[in-house]
Amino acid sequence: MQVLSYNLKLYLSYLFFFIYHQGTNEMKKYFKGRVAITNEHGSWVFLFSPLLIGLFAGGEWSIVSLYLILAALAGFLIRQPITLWVKMYSGRRSQRDLPAARFWTIVYGLLGGIMILGLVLRGYGFVLYLAIPAIPVFGWHLYLVRKRAERGKMGVEIVASGVLALAAPAAYWVGMEGPDPRGWWLWALTWFQSAASIVYAYLRLEQRPLEKTPAMPTRFRMGRRALLYTTFNLAAVVSFSWGGFLPPWLFVPYLLQWLETLWGISHPATGWKPTKIGFRQLFVSSVFTFLFIVTWRFI
Repeated sequence: MQVLSYNLKLYLSYLFFFIYHQGTNEMKKYFKGRVAITNEHGSWVFLFSPLLIGLFAGGEWSIVSLYLILAALAGFLIRQPITLWVKMYSGRRSQRDLPAARFWTIVYGLLGGIMILGLVLRGYGFVLYLAIPAIPVFGWHLYLVRKRAERGKMGVEIVASGVLALAAPAAYWVGMEGPDPRGWWLWALTWFQSAASIVYAYLRLEQRPLEKTPAMPTRFRMGRRALLYTTFNLAAVVSFSWGGFLPPWLFVPYLLQWLETLWGISHPATGWKPTKIGFRQLFVSSVFTFLFIVTWRFI
């Protein structure tokens, strides 16, 4: 732990030294928000919702929990500069942001590496196995980026949300101090919720260009896939709860998502801006996360 503490202090010292000694013009080359932070604003909830659920379900928080949070955050954020690298080298955009992309890749890489070292030294290296699926999925994403084919790929987003949902068992296992099998329940439950949320978001975006509100049968025909996902989730959770495998009131957050889907089908987002759709999705997902934590741990 002394080695980890020393390396972390050294890393932060180098980072602040670099920031302090760069001139204003030089700093502009590196400190660009579009390079450092992903512009996929809706994707944040797919990381933090499983992470928070796992942390609260595990119960015990420690310095190891902080290592995990920062490692997961670094892994999530490093996607943006690496994706920009691929876009620049494939000719999709100019290379003027290349210095910033290199800088933030190094920053996030070092931060993630130090946090992973902390997990290993504390005896929690087993949670790193959960990061293995992220490698092929991210590679798949970068391949699509190089081919200019990454937009509108709902299937890719659903698979990627499953990778992010692995933060739930990771956080749970850290709290339980071991790979408790119930962590896999958390993974499945959070992934299915994320998948349903993605399908519903695509429905809302599909409704935007409608010139007028269609008849009710047409609305339900458009929303049948989203309704199928949320209905399956709700029915599955109710069934497993009745069977004693899950907490008895865990169906409540899934009922919320099901009702939101019904409301969205009957009230199309005609003319809505994407930001309005995104904020509503964020609000519903936040309430879902809160209700999941409460019904899993306290009721």
